[in-house]
Amino acid sequence: MPFFRLQARLATRLNDRAKGFVNMLQEFFNFSLRTFRSIGMLRKYWSDTLTQMSQSGTESIPIVLVSSIAIGCLITLEVGNQLAQLGGKALTPRATALSVIREMGPIVTGLMLSARVGARYGSELGAMKISEQIDALRAFGTDPIAKLVMPRLVAALSMFLPLTAVSIFVGLVGGAVVASNYHHIDSSVYWNAVLNPLVVKDWLVAFLKPPFFAIIITLVCCYNGFQARGGTVGVGAATIKGIVVSSCFVLIANFYISKLVLENL
Repeated sequence: MPFFRLQARLATRLNDRAKGFVNMLQEFFNFSLRTFRSIGMLRKYWSDTLTQMSQSGTESIPIVLVSSIAIGCLITLEVGNQLAQLGGKALTPRATALSVIREMGPIVTGLMLSARVGARYGSELGAMKISEQIDALRAFGTDPIAKLVMPRLVAALSMFLPLTAVSIFVGLVGGAVVASNYHHIDSSVYWNAVLNPLVVKDWLVAFLKPPFFAIIITLVCCYNGFQARGGTVGVGAATIKGIVVSSCFVLIANFYISKLVLENL
């Protein structure tokens, strides 16, 4: 009998968790749909959008610069050492360019922004949820998704693309410095090898990713902020959950976007 009771309890827990997961997916889908529908109200909340563009874009430049130049230098250093052992040091600029433009530039930017921008979105909205400011907006007849989430989504869609471009450029410049001073590759040779062989699909892979990353990070982190419960501890938990989940989806999206573009072009 105890065994059957334990089995029944486990089945009940699994059933409850499955129902909770399905309900969460439904709520997230409705939340996302309402956010995209509210883009039509952009003019009304234009000042909020500009504020979010400044906070999410301009203020994110330092962390993007630091992370990108570090990645560019490291890739050139390691790839150049490996190719030098095989007698192919001249291929270092090309390998650096493909790594930085196609993958490392977008993914490093996405993860850094997931940590910085996603954390801010989740914590701000979580704090507003706990302090009942979101309920107050509803009481005054204001749609909190249009007021709070939509400007953040538009700001992310607007700023993630130029931030990725900055990341790629800085990563290539960092690679040029290491190639010149460590691998003794002339700068003109480096830049010719980086830029001349590039084709449309290289840039397409790079710049298709930021809009998807912006949507993922904004919707996931804002949704978790709206679901915050239990005081300041709940705000922290919702923020961390948003960062972790959005970072995982950024990595998955990065893989599939690269796969689809490179296989079909």
